[in-house]
Amino acid sequence: MKERIMGSMQAFSKAMFIPVLILPIAGILIALGNVFTNQKLIDIFPFLDNPVTTGLGMILSGSLVSILGNLGLIFCVGLTVGLAKKEKSVAGFTALLGYLVFVNAMNKFMELNGLLLKEDALQGTGQTLILGIQILDMGVFLGIILGIVTAYIHNKFIDTEFKGAAQIYGGSRFVFIVLIPVVILLAVALTYTWPFFQHGINGLGTIIHRSGNFGLFMYGALERLLIPTGLHHLVYTPFLYTSLGGVQEVGGHVFEGARNIYYAEIADPSVTRLSKSVIWDARGISKMFGLLGACLAMYHTARPENKAKVKAILIPAAFTSFVAGVTEPIEFSFMFVAPLLFVVHAVLSGLSFVVLSILDVRAIGPNGMIDFLLFNLPLGIAKTSWPMYILVGLVFFGIYYVTFRFLITKLNFKTIGREDHGKETKLYSKKEYREKKNQGKGEKLQNNSELAKIIIDALGKAENINTVTNCYTRLRLTLKNPELVNESILRNDTGASGIIVKGQNVHVVYGLRVTSIRKAVDQYLGRKEND
Repeated sequence: MKERIMGSMQAFSKAMFIPVLILPIAGILIALGNVFTNQKLIDIFPFLDNPVTTGLGMILSGSLVSILGNLGLIFCVGLTVGLAKKEKSVAGFTALLGYLVFVNAMNKFMELNGLLLKEDALQGTGQTLILGIQILDMGVFLGIILGIVTAYIHNKFIDTEFKGAAQIYGGSRFVFIVLIPVVILLAVALTYTWPFFQHGINGLGTIIHRSGNFGLFMYGALERLLIPTGLHHLVYTPFLYTSLGGVQEVGGHVFEGARNIYYAEIADPSVTRLSKSVIWDARGISKMFGLLGACLAMYHTARPENKAKVKAILIPAAFTSFVAGVTEPIEFSFMFVAPLLFVVHAVLSGLSFVVLSILDVRAIGPNGMIDFLLFNLPLGIAKTSWPMYILVGLVFFGIYYVTFRFLITKLNFKTIGREDHGKETKLYSKKEYREKKNQGKGEKLQNNSELAKIIIDALGKAENINTVTNCYTRLRLTLKNPELVNESILRNDTGASGIIVKGQNVHVVYGLRVTSIRKAVDQYLGRKEND
């Protein structure tokens, strides 16, 4: 039972990537639109004062903010696609149809029972307009619920076939036939039950916000501590996209969730100071500064004869963390050889949120320096206090460095470059990986097909692999027999920086190259994306 629950949670976490990872693109374009319409920047750069760039800025901001008002639909389709085991495109189309049926069914049921309020006074009433249709305000939870329900029905009935004249109603058509009564009954049930859930969610949000800095600390620490399980996305996603992260009126519209509020506020020129809710999305201190201090500490504590290799390994990993916010290659370099360092890392990450809150900093950098520059600099110091964010980051760089160096030397942790003689490091640069793989063979890898074969063999051969997907940095698989996994080959021969086995779920960490690796594995297995 425990393994089934963990497997379901990991599948859900994995599916959340589809809607969650696309939303920052909208945020970056909204920020770009803000650059073209920011009067302070126009005063500094007069060439921006023209109808082409200002018009483009207004179009970018105005059009993409609309995405924030339709997160329910985005999460419904995205989750369904992520959770569907086959024919994912059909599942996404079915989810769209189910969403439309649900919204209209709830509206008609509320209308028949006299539950609809006046449309011109919905703010704060628990009702809202979705696609121009008035229903209960369920926010992103509507998309999550319908996404899970649609994916379950799709997976259960997609292979249903009939004979004779009824055969045209099999497959995806039968899925939709089953889905219609389910979503209608769900709309009726949620009309009466959702207000109680909403009251509970609002109460939880109140408790979290009233807990102040302690709540921020726990949030930041848990978001790091759950990385080995792959469930850390379930910590920050509710705060970024639901009322747990705050509720704010911006430009006459009410937005829920730290990131939604932030995107709305940077698109509204009348906002002179960002709301404090943005701190829930200020995860960049440990990514841009803290882990750089940890890397420097590991380099300085490495054996003298290993420092050249350690430098070649850590510099690319540190650069990726600083620029793009991808931290797992660094974290997995000490997570298992020195778990205490990982706990310290989580604690310091939580403390960074507290410090930003105390200093009333409103800048964010969730995915590294690129995001930090795009989101904060155009808004100005008054709106974000971004120089203080940099200062806090430099302080944490020093704290990480001193703490890691002290613990590594005091407790003799076998971090990169400190391994016992005869043992190799567990994180490889691309050059070292190729050199190691080619020893004794006299030839280089010609393409990813050879790498895919090594990975598949190390996972217990093709027949042991049930499913293959990936997130931002991990190859995520479900295996028939996880005991067949050869972790040594995955680490030493394919450059994996970490392997996590939880029941039948196996995660292999490859960093930013994971997408190309996943495609190579799929191609070698002869599988298509929808298989």
